[in-house]
Order: sequence, then C-alpha cells, then structure tokens
Amino acid sequence: MNKKYLIGIVVAIVAVAAWAISAYNGMVGVEEEATTAMAKVQSAYQRRADLIPNLVETVKGYAAHEKETLEGVVSARSKATQVTLDPDKMTPEKMKEFQAAQGELSSALGRLIAIQENYPDLKANENFRDLQVQLEGTENRINTERNNYNEAVQRYNVKIRRFPNSLLSGMFGFEKMQKFEAEAGAEKAPQVKF
Repeated sequence: MNKKYLIGIVVAIVAVAAWAISAYNGMVGVEEEATTAMAKVQSAYQRRADLIPNLVETVKGYAAHEKETLEGVVSARSKATQVTLDPDKMTPEKMKEFQAAQGELSSALGRLIAIQENYPDLKANENFRDLQVQLEGTENRINTERNNYNEAVQRYNVKIRRFPNSLLSGMFGFEKMQKFEAEAGAEKAPQVKF
C-alpha cells in the first residue's frame, strides 16, 4: 500500500472522528440546556404551589363559607405537585398531563382570587395583597421560564435533526423533546361583560 494513500485514510478517519466528537458534545450541550430550562419551569411551578397554603389560610379567615373554593384549590395543588416531568422520559402524554394539572390549578387559583371582590376586608388585608403580588410575579416567572424552555428545546431539536448531526443523534439516543403548548381555549379572547 502506498504511504500517501495510508496517510489520506488516517487523516479522513481523524477528521470524521473529530467531527463526531464535536457533534456529540454539541448535542449534549443543547440537551443539558433544555433539561436545565425544564428544571427552572418546575421550580417556578413549585414556588406557586408553595404560596398557595398561605393564600388559602389568609382567605379562610375572611371567607369561611367559601369552603368549596378553598377545597378546590387545595385539591388542584395536590394534583399539580404530584405530576412531575422527567426530561429523559418525557412523552407528549406526560406533557399534556402536566399541563392539565397546572391548568386546573391556575383555574382554581383564579376562582380563589375572585373571592376577594365579595370580601372588602380580605381585599384590604395586607398579607393577602402581598401574597397576591407574589403569586402574580410567580405567574410571570412561570411564563418566562416556559418560553425559555421552549426556546432551549427548539435549539436542541434543530441541532439533533439537522444533517449531518441527524446521523449521530439516532445512534446515541438523542430524541426530539416536547415543547409547552398553549392551554386549550387560549386562542379565544375572554368575553368581557358589564
């Protein structure tokens, strides 16, 4: 065998190996970015769940006969904290289950916050107002973290699906990740009646 031919083969193998290592490391990097973003989403949802007991206790003192609403919030919180997402085992069904549980909690919280209109003393309570502000900030944080997660997932999905990375992604088990989607009915503007 000719020495130049052998050197050419070695150079080609080294080039392919260098590309494969670089591509693999790049995919690992964007995958970690996406899983970290998911952890931040779950952390924001947990913060909301942690605020709820204080909010419920504050409302209880003023609106004792709103028992059904209070129990609904506690039940929805319990369901929402039981459904977690594991980025390594995420399926569209798990994502929908997680979103449904969080949506149920958001709806229950909306009913709880609406109670304040019937109770002027509750509305004026400083603790209730502070909790409401914290909850509003947390809802904004949840939205921000969900958007950050979706952007990280998009970068990951593009990276693993583009050629030539797609040749390696299947071999090493890099699978497309799920994004958060808008909740059902979000495309319709709410009706305002006076």
